[in-house]
Amino acid sequence: MSAPLVVFGGTFDPPHIGHLLAAECARWQAGAREVRFIPAGDPYRKAAREVSPAEDRLAMTRLAILHNDALTVDDREVLRRGPSYTADTLAEYHAEGEQNLVFVIGIDALADMPNWKLPARIGELARLLVALKGEDASAIAPLARAAGLARIPEPLDMPALGISGTLIRGRVRAGKPIRYLVSPAVAGYIEEHGLYR
Repeated sequence: MSAPLVVFGGTFDPPHIGHLLAAECARWQAGAREVRFIPAGDPYRKAAREVSPAEDRLAMTRLAILHNDALTVDDREVLRRGPSYTADTLAEYHAEGEQNLVFVIGIDALADMPNWKLPARIGELARLLVALKGEDASAIAPLARAAGLARIPEPLDMPALGISGTLIRGRVRAGKPIRYLVSPAVAGYIEEHGLYR
């Protein structure tokens, strides 16, 4: 079997150092050759809040990974019309011959997974690594069962960081610095395009 491919989907609004650390830790833990960031085109589960345009989130994600050749960006969900469904994206990868997939998911997304399209299918198509945000790993099993997953996902082995897109957007709105929370290129893009004001 080929080396695993780590797939990291998300809104990436904006992509921050927590995402980069999670990607690198997932690549190491999975023994993967590559991590593909997949910004959601239409993140239907985020309808309760304003989300930056997909083109901006895609551009920032490309800028965030510039200095790591093992990280790439896949724009398929941005180019796809309609809502972005992880099950569809993972099925496309399988159809393209990528059978050894590892999907990185945050604990908050795992908790929401019962509301996703075909959550059990996601667990069939990929091994799941869960990024905890200070929660205990024992929280994973009940959430996985609630989502109908046949296999209990593994916790992602990474240091806890108190960084989130919500924190960064709030800091920008308040005129506070975001240096070292995002890459310099992403910070420049946010400033140049007036995002989160």
